[in-house]
Amino acid sequence: MITETILSNKTSEAKNQTERMNGYYRFHAKIYDLSRWTFLFGRRRIIDNLPFPENAAILILEVGCGTEKNLAYIGHRFPKAKMIGVDISREMLAQARKKMQPISSRVQLIEGTYGEKDLSFVEKPDVILFSYCLTMVNPDFEKLIEQANYDLKPDGIIAVVDFHDSRFESFKRWMSINHVRMESHLLPILKNNFSELRTEILSAYTGAWKYLIIYGKKMNDIK
Repeated sequence: MITETILSNKTSEAKNQTERMNGYYRFHAKIYDLSRWTFLFGRRRIIDNLPFPENAAILILEVGCGTEKNLAYIGHRFPKAKMIGVDISREMLAQARKKMQPISSRVQLIEGTYGEKDLSFVEKPDVILFSYCLTMVNPDFEKLIEQANYDLKPDGIIAVVDFHDSRFESFKRWMSINHVRMESHLLPILKNNFSELRTEILSAYTGAWKYLIIYGKKMNDIK
């Protein structure tokens, strides 16, 4: 049975963002997996290149897990791994519950805003994954990155795949309408908070935009 938890005690700003995202995904949750493969590139790549053997009994937390497409693949790729998914959208998590039933004993779903309440009730994860999440969290993406450094185990890994930039201002404006910021702003903050292990900046559709893949190790001197 999938364990479910609801995070509460949100600030007014967090509540507003939750309401906006729930409104956005009320429709998109139903078509998310059918449509997102056309532009959310690198999601399997970042999982396949995690620096752990396939039989590792690791704990992986995904922030902004959505319909759990990533965690379903993680469950296949790492058959001994346990997984936690956090998302503010109840509609997305409703889709996730259906998808995760075959491996439900290894999954905990949490409805709420990451960073608004600590996760002391769960074991510290070996990996925290942000997959096309941070560019949608504005202006608080830096707080999520700092929170991940705090929450990880010593020598834990952050893994991020997300939009990076585009040379077309019209495209960036269109993406901003869909709550996505594309200003190359994630990379310097990630490098400031984590010891960089590997970084790739890749092109989509012959350079229409670029997306970022980065792995970083927890900096244990950050309190």
